[in-house]
Amino acid sequence: MNGSRSRHNNKKENTENSFVAPHIAVLPKSGIRDFFELVNSMDDVISLGIGEPDFVTPWNIRESAIYSLESGKTHYTSNLGLLSLRKAICGYMTSDYDLDYDPQHECIVTVGVSEALDLAIRAITSPGDEVIYHEPCYVSYSPEIRMAHGVPVAVNTYEKNDFALDPADLEKAVTPRTKAILLNFPCNPTGATLSYEQTEKIAKIAVRHNLVVLADHIYTELTYGEKTPSIATFPGMKERTIFLHGFSKAFAMTGFRLGYACGPAELIDAMMKIHQYSMLCAPIMAQEAALEALRSGRKDMLAMKAEYRDRRNVIVKRLNEMGLKCFLPEGAFYVFPNITSSGLSSSDFAVKLLMEKKVAVVPGTAFGACGEGFIRCSYATSMEGIKEAMDKMEEFLRDLKKIKINHEKDGKPACRVQVSHTCRGV
Repeated sequence: MNGSRSRHNNKKENTENSFVAPHIAVLPKSGIRDFFELVNSMDDVISLGIGEPDFVTPWNIRESAIYSLESGKTHYTSNLGLLSLRKAICGYMTSDYDLDYDPQHECIVTVGVSEALDLAIRAITSPGDEVIYHEPCYVSYSPEIRMAHGVPVAVNTYEKNDFALDPADLEKAVTPRTKAILLNFPCNPTGATLSYEQTEKIAKIAVRHNLVVLADHIYTELTYGEKTPSIATFPGMKERTIFLHGFSKAFAMTGFRLGYACGPAELIDAMMKIHQYSMLCAPIMAQEAALEALRSGRKDMLAMKAEYRDRRNVIVKRLNEMGLKCFLPEGAFYVFPNITSSGLSSSDFAVKLLMEKKVAVVPGTAFGACGEGFIRCSYATSMEGIKEAMDKMEEFLRDLKKIKINHEKDGKPACRVQVSHTCRGV
């Protein structure tokens, strides 16, 4: 008895004396990364999981990085980034987004768009400020808001609306404590996009309630239908919008870790202060590569986009044919099929599919609670791999159906799949 009490006291003491800040200690680990620890422990897995282009960065972009090293460009740049790159970025904003920014004061180069997002959230958020975002969504949004001592407020999106954000639902979430709205369309994990009318209504909500908008455009180049203008182009929005973007997805440059933000000078300056004292600057060779991407990368980007579109059409067709309802996403490189007909939870479906057929998908719950009943499949993999994965998934569903029929014949309830405890957090 005394030993038990001693162990309890030690546990309590360890908790109270932890060196980890409480607001960090309570953060969950990424469901995606947890799941792929399991995937990486297995051989011969067909992965429809991690959201990374399967294409190698185009040669001319790689060559630019190599040449920068050979030329001795190995030093720091301005905290804001190379002026030549900022000028190119602002030129790209004008030509592709109909937005004009001053490269001297309204543009900052960052270590991936993830750093740009982190800087933006920290630059605008005071303790207790609420930031509204939509779910299912990229796994970093809620934790980054919490790390800035803000309050994340999720607004669910729904399959019936093709996972587009309903402006009416958004406005219901606004309170006197709301500081900002965070948008990501085309969306990871659903591939959803917003219409012109939906974007216009959201812009009016932001103006009416005097809110900042953080617009994550990382997948915008991978829009397969008509591209909706950025929310920053709507009346009263440019002065309250931070435009977040990067080179990872459209130009297949994930490993270069190069992003940027454009916005009002006051906000960019605030972001620069944080960047200055934490990251200093993005690597110069990555900046040189990004400059080349903007100069000559469009042809390769469009070719990759065309291949993604073909893969999207194949995977959506196959999923629907096997009985997993899936809408046709208009952007990014993900599909988000409904798997409730399988009788399994999202987590159980993903783990069982991995264990039995060696196909990796991501449980929808990794992207928010409202992702239950769905899985995310990335089609940023080869067409051959997609077709083989679809064959295996169809076989998996047939096996589930046989098990269910056999249990019904035996007069037993359908057996719920048992998954090890270590897999239940994905």
